[in-house]
Amino acid sequence: MTRKRARSPIRLDWTPIDLKLRHAWTIARGTSVVKRNVLTRIAHGGIEGLGEAAPNARYGEDAASVLRSLERLAPLLGDDPTRPEEIAVRLEAELPDRRAARASIDIALYDWIGKQQGVPLHRLFGADPARAPLTSMSIGIDDIPVMQEKIREAAGFKILKIKVGLDNDRKILEGIRRVTDVPLYVDANEGWKDPRSAVETIRWMQGMGVVLVEQPLPAADLDGVRFIRDRVDLPIIADEAALTVDDIAPLARAFDGINVKLQKSGGLLMARRMIERARSLGLKVLLGCMIETSLGITAAAHLSPLADFADLDGHLLIEDDPFRGVLIREGRLVLPDGPGLGILGTW
Repeated sequence: MTRKRARSPIRLDWTPIDLKLRHAWTIARGTSVVKRNVLTRIAHGGIEGLGEAAPNARYGEDAASVLRSLERLAPLLGDDPTRPEEIAVRLEAELPDRRAARASIDIALYDWIGKQQGVPLHRLFGADPARAPLTSMSIGIDDIPVMQEKIREAAGFKILKIKVGLDNDRKILEGIRRVTDVPLYVDANEGWKDPRSAVETIRWMQGMGVVLVEQPLPAADLDGVRFIRDRVDLPIIADEAALTVDDIAPLARAFDGINVKLQKSGGLLMARRMIERARSLGLKVLLGCMIETSLGITAAAHLSPLADFADLDGHLLIEDDPFRGVLIREGRLVLPDGPGLGILGTW
C-alpha cells in the first residue's frame, strides 16, 4: 500500500523597505519624504512569487501593522498556491481591514501562478496588453516654481494629475498652465468641504483644461458629491470612498467612476472584482496606486487594459527602485511579457 505524499506548506517571508522620495510628497492630508513598504515572497515547489504592501494611514495601516498582519496570516496560506480565491477567503476572514497586507500576499500568489504556468499576469486576467492606457503623472502640492519644475521633469506624459485641496488651488492651476498645456486630472483627496464652493472651483478648472476630478469631498459625504455631479460636466471619481466591492453600488448615485487600487482593495483578485462590479453599474474605472516600487506598480499595470484611465506612476516618485517591470513610452503603459509579474529584481 502506497502512502499519499503530504504537500509542503506555502512558505511566506517578508522584509520592510524604505523608499526615499525624489521630492517631498504633499497632498491635502500631509507630507512625506520617505515611504516604508513591505516586500513579501512566497515559495512552494521550487517556485517563488513576489509581492508588495504599500500601507496608507488613511486606511488604518502602516508598515508595523503589515508586519504584524503577515505573522498572523502566514499560517493560513495552506499548501496549494493554485487556489488564490480560497486563500483570499481565509485571509479576509482573519483580517478584513488589513487590505495592504493581504494585497502583498495576493500579488505574490499570482506571480507564483503566472510563473508556474509560464504566462504573464495580464493573460491570466484576460487583459489585452495592446489596450493598455495612457497613465497620468502625479504632481504633489508644493511651491509653484517647484511644481513647475516637476512638470518639466514629466515631459513626455500626455496627462498630468495635480494634487489640490488646499486654499491655493487656483494659483496652482494658473502656475501649471504657464508651463504646460496637457490635459489635467485634479485630485482633492477629500480636501474640499463645501459642495457649492467645489462646484464653482470645478467649473473654473474645466476652463483651465481639467478633464477629471477625483474625490472632491470627504468620503462619507455622498450627498455633497451628488450635488456637485449634478452641476458640473466633468467626471467625478471616487477614491477614498471606494475600498471594497460592497462600497460600489452606493457610490453609483454620486460618482461617475471609481479609483481601484490593489493596496486599498486587497490585491489583484479583489481589484478585478471591483472593476467588474463597476462595469455592471455603468461606472468608469481609474486604476491607481500608492507610492510603490515597480513590483507593486507592475502588478496593477497587468489589469490596466481593463480600465478607462490609469494613474500608475508611484515607482517614478522614488529613488533607487530595486525592481524593473512595466515601462512607460510616450505616456503609455507597456506591460512586460515574462511569466508572472515579469519583473527584474528580487530581494
